[in-house]
Amino acid sequence: MTGDPTDDTETTVRATDSSTAFEGADGANRGDAAHRSIEIANDMTGQSTGTGEYDDFVDVFRDRFERLSGQLRGRVNHRPTDTLESMGGNTDAAIVGMVNDIRSTASGHWLVELEDTAGTFPCLVMKDREFADLVDELLLDEVIAVEGTLADDGGILFVDSLYFPDVPRTFEPSTADRHVQAALISDIHVGSQEFMTEAWNRFANWLHTEAAEAIEYLLIAGDMVEGVGVYPDQDEELDIVDIYEQYEQFSEHLKAVPGDIEIVMIPGNHDAVRLAEPQPGFTEELRDIMTAHDARITSNPSTVTIEGVSVLMYHGVSLDEIIAEFPDEKATYEEPEKPMYHLLKKRHVAPQYGGHMRLAPEEKDYLVIDEVPDIFHTGHVHKLGYGKYRNVLAINSGCWQAQTDFQKSVNIDPDAGYAPIVDLDTLDTTIRKFY
Repeated sequence: MTGDPTDDTETTVRATDSSTAFEGADGANRGDAAHRSIEIANDMTGQSTGTGEYDDFVDVFRDRFERLSGQLRGRVNHRPTDTLESMGGNTDAAIVGMVNDIRSTASGHWLVELEDTAGTFPCLVMKDREFADLVDELLLDEVIAVEGTLADDGGILFVDSLYFPDVPRTFEPSTADRHVQAALISDIHVGSQEFMTEAWNRFANWLHTEAAEAIEYLLIAGDMVEGVGVYPDQDEELDIVDIYEQYEQFSEHLKAVPGDIEIVMIPGNHDAVRLAEPQPGFTEELRDIMTAHDARITSNPSTVTIEGVSVLMYHGVSLDEIIAEFPDEKATYEEPEKPMYHLLKKRHVAPQYGGHMRLAPEEKDYLVIDEVPDIFHTGHVHKLGYGKYRNVLAINSGCWQAQTDFQKSVNIDPDAGYAPIVDLDTLDTTIRKFY
């Protein structure tokens, strides 16, 4: 369930079977409420301004380019594309640009066209360069930087180096000042015939035990319910066919969680919000249904800072895009933390527009990762994966739904009934299982 460590990846986790954890005192009044703090950033709920007009698309891509190019400009001596066209041949040059096109040449080299606010420029990556395999990691619409030498006629750049915005190698995460834990879960799917009621009840009961008394936060990364009409013939696999009744039942299950645990939730693609990302938080009507614990509801994605530890919460639909586009050795469903590493490298949770993703144009690109998070939490793919990329803890938290007929038809074998528990003072992670 975890990826193998690489030069940029450090996996420091522990896995524990919770089958003997259901003993001990009730965990009521856990911790000291005076020490608790939750701050939410990048919540676009109620801030949507996009109408789908052409200017909206221009605005969101310009905002993306300006913010991500700002992360790269200090690393290369870049020039605008129109300036490159006037420079002489055989001149050293660099470009910061958005990937506009990627194609292979007849000789097996790669031609990558980069675009900035002044125009486009072709860049050639020779197949024998040691970094040529990075072309496999490029997606349209992401922002990168390249350095190289202009051809004799100045019409093309031969690439010597390629850079992503990336997480700095010197990044050191923040930690809490006391021993306190957060449970990270996602994809509960209440309303499905395959919702694992018994596993959920074991989890909720365990939260009341002494073994869980340090858990003061529960972060849920989307798909509270199964939804209606999400995939073909879904109605044949529903236990609850009314979407509002699904949320009512979810709220009942949430009531089993100790009342002194702080809960933060974002929506997912099965929830009753718009499918296009960024997704605003739930409507007031749904919030009125999900009243248990007075949970904090924010948009997908959002950054939730708990006692100084920042958690980028993103449901994770773009993981499908990464896995579909990349070779198996770089991204698979079996190791969902690996595509998460690529999103961190690109500093954007959904770089490619117009593929599997539905993206909503706004004045601001809410999907850019401006600040490096201490923890990156996703769901969606129903697989458990965890590890560290340049000291950022990445966790995909599995699900609470057994395999459906639809999942069987597309070869998805879910990791269900798990709850990753993070020590916020050390960022050590324990995986508890409840099935």
